[in-house]
Amino acid sequence: MDTTPVRRRHKRVSGSPGADPGRVPELLVLVCSVAAAAAAVAQPLVLGRALDLLLHDGSAGPWLAVSVALLTGEVLLDGLTALLTGRCTAAWTASIRSRALAGLLRAVPDATRPYSAGDVGTRLTLNASDAGGAPAARAALAASLITPAGALVALVFVDVWVAGCVLAGLPALALVLRVFARDTGASVRAYQRVQSDIAGRLLEALEGAETIAAAGTADRERERVLRPLTELGALGERMWVLHGRALATGGVLVPLLTVAATAVGGLRLGAGALSVGELLAVCRYAQLAAGFGSAATLLGALVRGRTARERTTALERLPALRHGDRTLPPGGPGVLALRGVRVLREGTEVLRADDVVVPGGATAAVVGRSGAGKSVLAAVAGRLIDPDEGEVLLDGAPLDSLTRASLRAEVGFAFARPVLGDGTVAEAVAAGTPPVTERRVREAVRLAGADAFVRRLPRTYDTPLADVPLSGGEYQRLGLARAFAHAGRLLVMDDATSSLDTATEHAVDRAVRHALEGTTRLVVAHRPSVAARADLVIWLEDGRVREVGPHRLLWERAAYRAVFATDADPGADEADTGPAGVRAVSLHGEARP
Repeated sequence: MDTTPVRRRHKRVSGSPGADPGRVPELLVLVCSVAAAAAAVAQPLVLGRALDLLLHDGSAGPWLAVSVALLTGEVLLDGLTALLTGRCTAAWTASIRSRALAGLLRAVPDATRPYSAGDVGTRLTLNASDAGGAPAARAALAASLITPAGALVALVFVDVWVAGCVLAGLPALALVLRVFARDTGASVRAYQRVQSDIAGRLLEALEGAETIAAAGTADRERERVLRPLTELGALGERMWVLHGRALATGGVLVPLLTVAATAVGGLRLGAGALSVGELLAVCRYAQLAAGFGSAATLLGALVRGRTARERTTALERLPALRHGDRTLPPGGPGVLALRGVRVLREGTEVLRADDVVVPGGATAAVVGRSGAGKSVLAAVAGRLIDPDEGEVLLDGAPLDSLTRASLRAEVGFAFARPVLGDGTVAEAVAAGTPPVTERRVREAVRLAGADAFVRRLPRTYDTPLADVPLSGGEYQRLGLARAFAHAGRLLVMDDATSSLDTATEHAVDRAVRHALEGTTRLVVAHRPSVAARADLVIWLEDGRVREVGPHRLLWERAAYRAVFATDADPGADEADTGPAGVRAVSLHGEARP
């Protein structure tokens, strides 16, 4: 049992996530819809023939049977179409949602900054659902146009004069649909944008609920969250007005066309050019041919779906890191080097790191004031993002030349707010690359100082995380355990011990040094005690590496001490740095050019 990799125990969904359902579901909807339309088009002609035979000599049995069969077939096909439409919509919604989520998860973190949590949630739920309905709506729209087109063709065969009368009114219906589609698209885009804005504000309020309650600003926050409702209501009203206008116009034109066709048909009947049955067919075909106007509802769904698809596609197409085909040979020391690294955001340089080297197996603390670029350096060092210039090397190999599997097996991360999922404690710690055994999971939990509280849980390591309320420190320790369980030759810890008290943090550091002796560690530090225990300190200031060296030597500098004291003078000791303001120091304290 101890040597068996821990795997998630819940049932997995078969098939590849985000697999494209293809055109088959849509084609099935189209085939059934067209078959139902064909039955509807054939029905008036058959019924008219049956009526003529009944009036002539009463021998209309076969024609009546065909008429009943067509009517029954139309009803059954409509039911089957509804079933296939539901399955098509469900398949496409699942596919769109999965692909958008996959694009979001593999994206470069910086690329996701423009999308708030509420915006992402709206795109993955409401927008994905609307987009998933577009293929079925497209098939239904095509079928809805086949019915009037077929009726018009049938009218030509029955009586060309009535067909000409109906044709004269169709351009007006086409113009109504064109204007509706154009105006609805702009309104739907704006409506979906405001929906995302409200969702984002609501999530922000939920995340800060305790702060809002403590500050007594609930009324102000409610007003802030609901402020866009006025715009949303106006946009919704405009969409309904456009939809109602299209339906109302069609509702006027359709009866007018039907009356005109009936009048012409009556005149043709009086002239002996049409029989009573043919007149019945003409009237029915005129109604079906005017059905172009009833396509407004389906057209609206299609426009809404296409607009929503643009929003989900934006997540799918987020830029992702490209990986190479190299793997690191086993047993490397884990030397980390940043050569000429530059990171830009919106044209502003947020990180500059020239010739920074962390020896294999050493612990390097990254320190600096808020906004100095600590998290950016951590992200670059572990290749969550790529630098705009320069390169990052691990044991001499550029990180961007490694395969994804090799990169994630050799470079691990621990964060201040880890995401552990909804599995058990053991599954949360085991999640990652490569697979780990149960024994390794328990060792990692002990290293993170989490074993004591895990054993107090109802089912210890098999306790689902969703069933127990854990504190921020307990979550953080489980996140550390996951990082320790998968530690390769480099471990990046971005503020990963911020929720731990000093004694626990020191105990964890001591245990990790002993158990992960061969792993190079890059630690974003805010406490001088953490920097003091590190072999090396990388001191950042305004996005630049000001100095690199042991904490005991840097501590002699007032400006360095000011990093850890909020009331210190940030400009102290500027004169020590020399003309360039940067001095590199080796592990042994000697200055390097």
